[in-house]
Amino acid sequence: MSFAVTEPSKGTKWFAGILVIGYAVITLIPLLWIIATGFKSPTDSIAYPPVVVFEPTLEGYVNLFTDRTRATEQMLEEAGEPTTWYDKIARGRGTVISGPSRYGERFMNSVIIGFGSTALCMVLGTAAAYAFSRFRVPLKDDLLFFILSTRMMPPIAVAIPIFLMFRQLGLNDTHIGMILLYTAVNLSLSVWLLKGFIDEIPIEYEEAALIDGYTRFQAFYKVVLPQAATGIASTAIFCLIFAWNEYAFAVLLTSGTAQTAPPFIPNIIGVNGKDWPAVAAGATIFLVPVMVFTVLLRKHLLRGITFGAVRK
Repeated sequence: MSFAVTEPSKGTKWFAGILVIGYAVITLIPLLWIIATGFKSPTDSIAYPPVVVFEPTLEGYVNLFTDRTRATEQMLEEAGEPTTWYDKIARGRGTVISGPSRYGERFMNSVIIGFGSTALCMVLGTAAAYAFSRFRVPLKDDLLFFILSTRMMPPIAVAIPIFLMFRQLGLNDTHIGMILLYTAVNLSLSVWLLKGFIDEIPIEYEEAALIDGYTRFQAFYKVVLPQAATGIASTAIFCLIFAWNEYAFAVLLTSGTAQTAPPFIPNIIGVNGKDWPAVAAGATIFLVPVMVFTVLLRKHLLRGITFGAVRK
């Protein structure tokens, strides 16, 4: 018995399109609100009812990248006329800029740790996934389940042991310590996703390369790796998103030298208390690297979601 596959009607397509657009609009509202808040004044950012139409200002970004102190009228007169546009914004609030803030350092820490752990995770994950896919590994199923089980533990369950371990090894508040930790956490995800991709690559390609005189490593590098590029790219996106947004370990294990942006942004304080425009500006800038990385690899992402599924 055979069943005919019918094409969806025009009305069904329109209805599905409206649902998708509506869902996209709803999910984008919080993001657009954060971006807009970064251009509001402190007064508009906490106004009730919320201010939708406002006069944009760069005060939030100035407050994000600078430290300011409140000054008396005499101090402002002694300081003279402001020489830059950001000095003018600070003077308008009765403050003077005392120096740069630490947001730039925290942002660079996120870049180093996030991309460093993602690169290391891709190298180790691809090698492990290839071994599980192509070789007879003793207790393969048990090992794969053990690797996956490390992903099941919530961070708070292992936070204290990891803190004590890092303190004993001198890895607290270090870039290398956070890179190794995020790599260990993401490795299970990368192994399972990449194994699904490598399983899809016909082994006959490698056998033909071996017959032509390639070594096993050459066959992997010149045959398997290019075929698995889509899987590697999509897996890298998921690993980077986790490492970029991770908060619990960053709060517990870093405080100064290697502190990333997520635990720093919520604690941005202005001269009058919590500076919400600066917080929103920091969150907006923090979104940019992951968005750019995802856009650059967007062609691989859809196939990574549909074909990189966990399977044996």
